[in-house]
Amino acid sequence: MSQASCVLAVALAGLLAATAASGASGASAATEAADVVVDVADVANVSLGLPALPAPPAAQVALGRMLFFERRLSVNGSLSCAMCHVPEQGFTSNELRTSVGMEGVSLRRNAPTLLNVAHVPTLFHDGRAPSLESQALLPLLHPDEMANASLKTVVARVATWPAYRPLFRRAFGSAAATAPRMAQALAAFQRSLVAGGSRFDRWRFAGDKAALSVQEQQGFALFQSQGCVACHPVGERHALLSDQGFHNVGVQARSDALRQQQLTVQLLPGLQATLTPAELARVGVAGSPDLGRQEVTHRPADARAFRTPSLRNVALTAPYMHDGSIDTLEAVLDHYIAGGWPADAAQDSRIRPLAVDRAGRDAIVAFLRTLTAQHLTAGSAPRSVEPTAAASR
Repeated sequence: MSQASCVLAVALAGLLAATAASGASGASAATEAADVVVDVADVANVSLGLPALPAPPAAQVALGRMLFFERRLSVNGSLSCAMCHVPEQGFTSNELRTSVGMEGVSLRRNAPTLLNVAHVPTLFHDGRAPSLESQALLPLLHPDEMANASLKTVVARVATWPAYRPLFRRAFGSAAATAPRMAQALAAFQRSLVAGGSRFDRWRFAGDKAALSVQEQQGFALFQSQGCVACHPVGERHALLSDQGFHNVGVQARSDALRQQQLTVQLLPGLQATLTPAELARVGVAGSPDLGRQEVTHRPADARAFRTPSLRNVALTAPYMHDGSIDTLEAVLDHYIAGGWPADAAQDSRIRPLAVDRAGRDAIVAFLRTLTAQHLTAGSAPRSVEPTAAASR
């Protein structure tokens, strides 16, 4: 990756220090990108361990950034992209297993991180979008997300916002707002969210043998010997830590089974209530079936298969799995050590019980925590502020 690309990536990664919401209801994003203080070491290291990619055009990134925080893109002005993909939470949402959509509806799947999404060839957990450009506009029309009736109505609304006209002009040569231009700008912004340069990258690719502790190195050795690299590969020159494939690892069948069990909840300190599945169905949102990749391909072999996520920055992106049903990295390892969910006959045959004890599990988790980009960790992230309402009229 070029130095210019690194500078752009670091600058936008500074959004992790920003607030996710875009100010008061109805306020627009600002017309200018915020000032960012970029550390020289960050520029050198931000893409370490990642394959080289061309930098997206800076003017398109600036426009896409504003659109990303713009609540007025939703039908009632209440939701922005950043409210499900929260910058300070690894561009996902840590508080909820699945995001909250239009008028409080619970969405079906967990919000995947956007960090390093430039390297993901097919988008969404089921891979239904073949590019970032095709993905970017789909939430605008989904009835449970931004709930617009058509792209035509969205574009017409954007065209009435004076603050956006110079942004479109700088990005595309004219002030006209169009759906393809919006998609291109949002995709450019997402491509700028580069987050490499972890301690593991320094150890593996830069020869810094002191970058990992003995326990962390032992965790990586177990990660390899136990077959985790089959789906989360690590190369000699770079590591995406995803095979970009789709696999059934037993999680959806596990979640379906757990929904048929009683649930004990704490109402007050010292006061609990146990609810049956029927009672939960009356007070909660009914879970809809999720066939994963099969919903796209219609192939029975793809039942309950979901895209392999990258493990980069995984310590920042809890809860885990496509439905957010596993809260911690330790619990994720426990799922795999137990062999997934063997009751699912369609589970990938490579998911099998692992000969890993508690110390080994903790070592693997310690290794996974070394995959966080250094410029995203507390105290080393570039400083930035989110778009403001300075030009909301």
